[in-house]
Amino acid sequence: MRVHQPGGTPVTGNLPLELTSFVGRSAELAGLREALGASRLVTVTGAGGVGTSRLAAHAAARSAEAGGVWRVELAPVRDPEFVDYAVVEALGLTDHTTRGPRETLLDHLAERGVLLVLDGFEHLVDACAALTADLLRGLPGLRVLAVGRRPLAVAGERLFPLGPLEEDEAAALFLDRAAQHGAVVEDGPDVRELCRRLDGIPLAIELAAGRLRALSPAQLLERLDDRFRLLTGGGRDVLPRHQTLRTAIGWSHELCTPPERLLWSRLSVFAGRFDLEAAEYVCSGGGLAADDVLDVLSELLAQSVLAREEAATGVRYRMLDTVRAYGAEWLEATGDAARLRRRHRDWYVGLATWCELEWFSPRQYEVAARVEAELPNLRCALEYCLTEPDGAPLGQYLAGSLWFYWAGCGRLSEGRHWLERAVREESGNEQSRLKALWVLGYVAILQGDKVPALAALQECREEAERMASPTAVAYAEHRAGCLALVTDDMARAETLLRSALDRYQEIGELNSNVLMGQVELAMARAFQGDLPTAVRLSEDVRQVCEDHGERWARTYALYVLAYAAWSEGDPVRARDLLADCLSGARTFRDLLGSVLTIELLALVTAAEGDFAEAAVLQGAASAMWPSVGLPLFGSAYYNAPHELCEATARERLGDERYEECVRQGARLGREAAVSRALSGAPATSMDAVPAPRGPVRHTTGTPDMREPAASPTRKGGETAG
Repeated sequence: MRVHQPGGTPVTGNLPLELTSFVGRSAELAGLREALGASRLVTVTGAGGVGTSRLAAHAAARSAEAGGVWRVELAPVRDPEFVDYAVVEALGLTDHTTRGPRETLLDHLAERGVLLVLDGFEHLVDACAALTADLLRGLPGLRVLAVGRRPLAVAGERLFPLGPLEEDEAAALFLDRAAQHGAVVEDGPDVRELCRRLDGIPLAIELAAGRLRALSPAQLLERLDDRFRLLTGGGRDVLPRHQTLRTAIGWSHELCTPPERLLWSRLSVFAGRFDLEAAEYVCSGGGLAADDVLDVLSELLAQSVLAREEAATGVRYRMLDTVRAYGAEWLEATGDAARLRRRHRDWYVGLATWCELEWFSPRQYEVAARVEAELPNLRCALEYCLTEPDGAPLGQYLAGSLWFYWAGCGRLSEGRHWLERAVREESGNEQSRLKALWVLGYVAILQGDKVPALAALQECREEAERMASPTAVAYAEHRAGCLALVTDDMARAETLLRSALDRYQEIGELNSNVLMGQVELAMARAFQGDLPTAVRLSEDVRQVCEDHGERWARTYALYVLAYAAWSEGDPVRARDLLADCLSGARTFRDLLGSVLTIELLALVTAAEGDFAEAAVLQGAASAMWPSVGLPLFGSAYYNAPHELCEATARERLGDERYEECVRQGARLGREAAVSRALSGAPATSMDAVPAPRGPVRHTTGTPDMREPAASPTRKGGETAG
């Protein structure tokens, strides 16, 4: 039999004609053809509906085997003993002797170069593996392309796992199939969101396109929560397991053992990716021992129900949303959903507790990466706490414990969202609520939102004093001092910060928050012209950070030291310190630390004589501030370096050239802006902004950056203890 595939190339064998266009998968197609050229047995694996059969057929159709390409559809075969007969039948062989079908195959295919495609073998894996091994050993000219949900586990097997479509290819497939159904649809946000929520699964996308005869993409999105009922269809000639999304995934479910089905349903409580330790804790019990989770999970991996990924935080596993939704239905049916969600919550509350403690340690980078990786699950835990009866105390505790992530890793807006929800709840546990209140005040300060910050901190202070909670009083006082600092009340800032540091020392508190309090006190002294004290305080923080492996608070200490170096007329040292500071902020994705550093780097760059580059950096910073909050907190002190840089650059460049450079910087993306700031080389001219040796007045009438001030009244030491 000779079949003409698209492109006009005749292929000997029984491959069916492709009745619809093959969209996308160019990289996967090339990779599969390369694998077929290198190995005699290649197995394409993937989740239900991901397109393994179509890719394999398309690749096989482009094979130039002398003996042809023969496809064996094994889905209809139920008895393992009939696997050999199915292959004989697919090859169109007739044998009336007493030989068994395997002997017939070995005899017929001897000395022939044949590509055999075994499609849908997962429910017959043992029988198919035995047949494949025998055929490959006895037929040197044979190659096998197997397609299923799991590997055959035969010697020499090369695995080719297939994932969902990328966004552009998924949208192209949707538009192609929409046109096939006579629907005129343009690429746009609704189409992209629909494809994303369908996980890029080709079967789901094709079924959704079939609904366009009655629904628009926007209407499909509205109904997608009931995806298994919505996504049905397919032609009469389509395999039953591919006619609906539910049955496509249910086919995999039927092939699972009871423990595998149980774990599948329990894993549905995870949002996004998860690791083995989390799965062992959350999913064990009630018929599944913790020690057995790994073995059962491995089987789900083998059957493509799960996918394994290497991440910065180690090996992680993921389940497509559609597969997860199927498992969630089964979990609800078991009546065990509430218990599993509580265990999921408890695991991530415990994780947040560990991360908060380890933030003040050499594992700080690891902690930041871990929370970033676990954010979908932490959100899920927060949502559960704040919507379930009696969950408020844990919700407040969890939102407050993640302060380091909200403030230190560029998540101010999200942190504000969870904290505001948390403090509105009546919890009955005032300690948890007090923590959420001071963290809310802190986040609002960093966003430049002063009125809500003041309200949260005042409430925290009053309640902490009523409850005689020295820790909460210290934190409320500390953050009130921080608020005074960014609102230019230096005397009040210094009083509150010194008092808070004394309180921290009395209760034995030492962590990144305490160090930040000392940095803020150093900044207050620097703004008032007391550079020696500012430097001494910052160097002390720097040393404590070195001793404890702390890197986040260290970046802010470096910022103050750089400010002092520039003020003392040493732009070279200032640049070195700021480069170190910006590298640290970039590692943590600390947007506030990054933009403050770029602002000061712009002034240093102007001091080095490169006015155009200074203006570019100011433009880059201006584009970053909207993602943080009020630019430079609306503070005259923090704004003074910006104004001085702008005034000098405008004078040297002229208004038109200055604005052009600012626009150029504003067009830089965040990462490009940071990279440019880090790569900036000082210019040779050093006469642009002379090194200050005395007070410098600013035309805005704001306090002088370097105006000498009387020595502060000392309350205890100037260190955190």
